Amino acid sequence: MGLSVEDVLGQIAAWHKARPLYKENLWSWLIDNRYNRAQLKELARQYGIIPMHNHNYHGRLYIVCPDPKWRARIAEVCYEEGTGRLYAGGKPHWQLYMAFCKGLGLTEEEAWRPEYIPEAVMFRSYYSDICGRNFLEGVSAHMLGGEAMAPGTMSRIAEAFKEKHGLSDAEVEFFVVHDTADADHSNVGRELMNQFAPTARDRELVLKTVKRHMGIAFNLYEAIHAAAVRAA
Repeated sequence: MGLSVEDVLGQIAAWHKARPLYKENLWSWLIDNRYNRAQLKELARQYGIIPMHNHNYHGRLYIVCPDPKWRARIAEVCYEEGTGRLYAGGKPHWQLYMAFCKGLGLTEEEAWRPEYIPEAVMFRSYYSDICGRNFLEGVSAHMLGGEAMAPGTMSRIAEAFKEKHGLSDAEVEFFVVHDTADADHSNVGRELMNQFAPTARDRELVLKTVKRHMGIAFNLYEAIHAAAVRAA
């Protein structure tokens, strides 16, 4: 008997439970206030490979989506990232991230055009490719692999930034907003699987995609952590 929807969603949930985001060095150090200001600046430069380049990820996912109703949902993600009018009071997510960077003392040039580590460049290439390859793989990586990792973690990090580094509510808003948005985006597993993964082969592809995405994402996080530590 092939994999059921319940099998797939259960396996993905088990993977996330076995390796929660908050236990990874990058995120646990952030929560525990272990980075100094110089290290945090380097972390902000490198992590920007995600929020400062989201048009290369979500935009491609919108283009390859074959279903008009789902395309509208992906359009909402793109709209929120580009305008912030759903969750962020009209502030685009790159602008929220820029406020965080400036709060740390980075210039716009440093935030937009840092010297990315190789792992960040590789992540950008991979994520752009998977989001534009086909909808099932792209949405599995994006919503089941990536955003399902994050809910609950980002708000804890925002509080740590305010406590140790004196950042304001406006300067940590990027992280608070993402807790709400990521929880909303990641809570689509059953509906997604029922519509776009009707066969056992499709469901095996979902598992393969999510597992690969998690490995690549964790590799990025560990590389960013190492780069931040070196910046002391």
